[in-house]
Amino acid sequence: MNEKLVEIAWPGLGITVAAELDQRNPALAQCFWDALPYRSLQGHALVAGHHLYHVAPVHSLLHAPAEHRVDRRTVPDGTLFCSRLQHLGIKYGELTEPMTATPIGQVLPEHLDALIEAGREVWRSVYTTKEPLVAEVRRAGEAGVTADRLPRLPVGDPQVNALISDVHAETERIWLTPPQELVDLHEGRIASRAGSYETVLTTLLFVNGETRPLGYSCYGGLVRAAIEGMPMPWLRQMTRLLAHTPAEFLGYCGLDTLWGFTRRLMDNLDRLNDHVDFMSAMAHMALYCNTLGGWNLHLFPWQAGDSLRRVEAHA
Repeated sequence: MNEKLVEIAWPGLGITVAAELDQRNPALAQCFWDALPYRSLQGHALVAGHHLYHVAPVHSLLHAPAEHRVDRRTVPDGTLFCSRLQHLGIKYGELTEPMTATPIGQVLPEHLDALIEAGREVWRSVYTTKEPLVAEVRRAGEAGVTADRLPRLPVGDPQVNALISDVHAETERIWLTPPQELVDLHEGRIASRAGSYETVLTTLLFVNGETRPLGYSCYGGLVRAAIEGMPMPWLRQMTRLLAHTPAEFLGYCGLDTLWGFTRRLMDNLDRLNDHVDFMSAMAHMALYCNTLGGWNLHLFPWQAGDSLRRVEAHA
């Protein structure tokens, strides 16, 4: 057995596939391998096509070097990707998005039919039934997860460390359980009465549109900027410029916990005086926001647009 053989299981479906990690992006593959085993809420691409992805609890995915890039549309079905969006992705069919990605492995050929079946069932979960499906990722032949303990990065300053302890605890709490704030929002319980003329769908749309880039671009980008040596005064200023406004809006829409964490972060930014502590704090904010984003995508009522179907353009 190859030392880099992994199993990806969906216990709720009774499906397990095996994949072999390779050397196309060795640093990225090693970060992923070192983090095993873990469980995560399984998601499905909503725009790009037949593609599975979930948030991987691996802080180093935000910045690990990855030099080999491919057009996802052109690689074989079953290709595994790790991304700086903190995702493990798996292509299982046609993709339309011309986006480069960083491959780390390949599902074994004899397991591709099972992967396709899993993909279709995950799509049904996300689009129709809303019953969450959990992915369990482990080294082949090893035991799976018995308790979901997410990695914790230390921060030297006591006040910032206390904040990050709270962020870490909340991320663990909602890792496989939908946050009540999002459940309330999706069921129309919005204390601020956000949503013109009592509509809820518009608020849900804007919450989704702000949450995803807050994790992917703002906090993930700040981690990479710290790794690349951006001076600390600039990092603190960019944090203020990028994070405050979307978090305040999301707080108005009902994500009070996120807004509370953000206010505490802003109040203590000047206490972050070295790049390692800054990177650790932003990595935890990224994972928290990405977890919120994953749940929001799962809970969103995509069937509301069932009558809107793509049509082929005619010459």
